[in-house]
Amino acid sequence: MGRVGRVVLVTGVSRDLGRRFARAVATDPAVERVIGVDVVPPRGDLGDVSFARADIRNPVIAKIIAKEDVDTVVHMSVISTPGSVGSRSTMKELNVIGTMQLLAACQKAPGLQHLVVKSTTTVYGASSRDPAMFTEDMEPRRAPSSGYAKDVAEIEGYVRGFARRRPDVRVTTLRPANVLGPHVASPITSYFRLPVLPTVLGHDPRLQFLHEQDLLAALQHAVTHEVAGTFNVAGDGVLMLSQAVRRLQRPTVPMPARAVGAVGSTLRSARVAEFSPEQLAFLTYGRGVDTTAMREKLKFEPMYTTAAAFADFAAALTPTGGYADRALGRLAAALPPAGGADRGAGAGGAARG
Repeated sequence: MGRVGRVVLVTGVSRDLGRRFARAVATDPAVERVIGVDVVPPRGDLGDVSFARADIRNPVIAKIIAKEDVDTVVHMSVISTPGSVGSRSTMKELNVIGTMQLLAACQKAPGLQHLVVKSTTTVYGASSRDPAMFTEDMEPRRAPSSGYAKDVAEIEGYVRGFARRRPDVRVTTLRPANVLGPHVASPITSYFRLPVLPTVLGHDPRLQFLHEQDLLAALQHAVTHEVAGTFNVAGDGVLMLSQAVRRLQRPTVPMPARAVGAVGSTLRSARVAEFSPEQLAFLTYGRGVDTTAMREKLKFEPMYTTAAAFADFAAALTPTGGYADRALGRLAAALPPAGGADRGAGAGGAARG
């Protein structure tokens, strides 16, 4: 008896968004089986998804693809912060070396038909020379030299190389804007969860967001619709940072960029919030992306606008109120005592996306 639907392999299922996507796509009538892969089992229920413990940095991933007769691979195991893996060098190895090994395994799989890669709009960077809206064919004005953005730029380069070597495989790369939702823990959500928000003096960046449910829906749409290409994915509209913090009812402390960077380093060291140099650039200059191709070619429409995605995220937070003259004291109170007795406060209880 012939196959009735797609056989999908999903990487990165130990993290919340990967697990939830694998569960969701397993319920799609166009999908016959889903295999979730990661180095550790997910904490939550995988439902009808089969789990295979494997490190994508190891060539054994090729055996899983062959054994399970996989025709669709969804790569979701690119991580945005080193916090969950211990160090920046480990993060880069997981992201870049892991992707290279996965693509090498895909290269050897004659039955592979479709590769979906979850990238990010962080690949465009953030600078004073940026266009009002990035389209998919634009390059960052300043090539990333380190961190998550550099990893993603390298990963996308390897994916384009794979697409040239295997023109028979449909390759779809999604670049979601910053993902928000009650279950998401990321650099931007840990920032917004602070009781007092340090902002860059003289700057009010434009922000775009994508709701976590729309990210899952976009990935599922990419699996079940035969559209190749690279697509920005974001909710309609933009929010200024000043509008966002007013809606959160949180006080801000405007300060020079260098001072914000110093505060960010302290927060990162204390594991209160992930605050990287690329996040500082984003909170200084913001970023806008054009989503015409998402609508016209990919034929996907998010349910949440940028403002609605932010509102749903904000609804789960308790306003801290107050005024700027009390803000520095509040910020100091948010930091754990020396020795890190309170490590993991803030966003630590949320699931990492």
